[in-house]
Amino acid sequence: MSISAPLPTPLIIVVMGVSGCGKSTVAQHIAGQLNAHCKDGDDLHPQANIDKMASGTPLDDDDRQPWLEDVAHYARKHAQTDRVCVIACSALKHHYRCTINKAGSVVYVFLEGTLELIASRMHERTGHFMPETLLNSQFAALEDPSAEDNVVTVSIEADAATIAANAIEAIHDLFRTRALAIDT
Repeated sequence: MSISAPLPTPLIIVVMGVSGCGKSTVAQHIAGQLNAHCKDGDDLHPQANIDKMASGTPLDDDDRQPWLEDVAHYARKHAQTDRVCVIACSALKHHYRCTINKAGSVVYVFLEGTLELIASRMHERTGHFMPETLLNSQFAALEDPSAEDNVVTVSIEADAATIAANAIEAIHDLFRTRALAIDT
């Protein structure tokens, strides 16, 4: 990875994607590499949401909206106090991302992988409330964010540290591109 200028702050980096794509692990690696605050957005779910998912029932927009507002509030608060806040959050739909965008300067790292790869990883993990049976509903709900101007897309076909390094480089590239566009 090339040496890059510091990222603008306060900054919120949302590591997003379907369940099982590695959001929490990659977020921890990104935060570690940037010396940033890190939070797993799942920790902000109310117990009712956790119970609903654990029972095999997907959340609907009404379930998610108060949680997304909590994610945005948490991220804004910690970006202001810690300069950079990295948060793992599925952010599957465009209007979910619009809610989080209200928190300030937000960049999304979209962890992209195939259904087969993610299903195999979910099958191996233990201790998570989200059952493997809900993966198809996650892919069905996902509105591809790749064309949004504050999103970088990173393949999950590497180890977590490499994925995080690729994400950080893509974020730096995004800000370099924005700076060039302003200068021209």
